[in-house]
Amino acid sequence: MTFLNRCSAIWRHWLLGAVLSLMAAAAMAHGVSESDKGFLQGSSGVQILPFLYLGAKHMVTGYDHLLFLCGVIFFLYRLKDVGMYVTLFAVGHSTTLLMGVLNGWHINAYLVDAIIGLSIVYRAFDNLGGFRTVFGVQPNKKAAVLIFGFFHGLGLATKLQDFALSPDGLIPNMVAFNVGVEIGQLLALSMILIAMRYWRSTTSFARHAATGNFVLMTSGLILAGFQFTGFLTK
Repeated sequence: MTFLNRCSAIWRHWLLGAVLSLMAAAAMAHGVSESDKGFLQGSSGVQILPFLYLGAKHMVTGYDHLLFLCGVIFFLYRLKDVGMYVTLFAVGHSTTLLMGVLNGWHINAYLVDAIIGLSIVYRAFDNLGGFRTVFGVQPNKKAAVLIFGFFHGLGLATKLQDFALSPDGLIPNMVAFNVGVEIGQLLALSMILIAMRYWRSTTSFARHAATGNFVLMTSGLILAGFQFTGFLTK
């Protein structure tokens, strides 16, 4: 079945995608709770465990990261391949998170989060065979995951800088936060893999795999639209 035929066959699932997308938008992607915000702004000195916890919490509750990771591993069946792609994402995410905070890189958070939303669209569109079918080309999958990993890390780095972090203990705290992010990623990825493995063992996976990616793509589009609106109006 071609890409266009698959899209027309699953039009009834637009509502599901919209609901999921609105949940992602409501989560504000890189949002930080008031209690965590207060801690970040008031912290001074080396505080490894709290920053480790906050990093893990961010990843586990980060809808944008989880949606992207779902797209990345959707058709990966070997743990070796999963490990390779997730490592590329982690390298990209970690690099810009650390460098962005330590070097003071500050880019409009709405714009960065819009690109992150589009990364979900890109991944799902690729899973549906859209690039090969519509454009006759197949972009490098590994390079795309690494590049979008840079944007995911930059989004959080931009957000963290809004909290005027104390320079006292900043480097070890940011390293701890980054390690926490990767721990959270492993925890979230484990849950996603368990769910995906169960789904793949059922007959519904073959019937609804395209639907799942269409939902992901719709989610990314609405999330990106939400952020672009914020960028243009604020």
